[in-house]
Amino acid sequence: MTIALSFAGVGVALLILWANIRPWWNSGRDPKALAPYGSGFLLGVLSTMCVGGLLGWGAAGIAGLITSGGDTVVSATVGTDGTSMATARLGALTGPGGIMVAAYFGGMCLAWKGAKKDGKRRMAGGLVTGAVLGILPGVVLLLGWLPDTVNEAGAYAKAFFEGQVRL
Repeated sequence: MTIALSFAGVGVALLILWANIRPWWNSGRDPKALAPYGSGFLLGVLSTMCVGGLLGWGAAGIAGLITSGGDTVVSATVGTDGTSMATARLGALTGPGGIMVAAYFGGMCLAWKGAKKDGKRRMAGGLVTGAVLGILPGVVLLLGWLPDTVNEAGAYAKAFFEGQVRL
């Protein structure tokens, strides 16, 4: 999957990140207040690993829309282009790892249904930010542990349900 990403698109994603972190920082820094944004961010990053599926298609589409919008704003505002960025892939999912991501997606759908308007907005902002920043080489380097963790959690869950692991 090839995704064209521009620095203007990264700027939009960073603006969304700032719009979510700033109020949290100024209002006492309660970790629970970041849960909607953080859960959406994690889904966005995990979606970048789902290359052959609907989540991967959605993440690529989000990155493309944000890039296009950012390029348009930068071009109209200052008259320059958005400057293309290098992209990278976080990692590959195994079958059990894919089941874990699908289960997380299902949990996020249920959380979305029960969330209030502000929570839904924060979840969507996290999803967008994760889908865009999750394909940057620097972020991929920082989150290099995530694919192995998801795949190992899936393998452990499979082994548990097969009776090969006891708690």
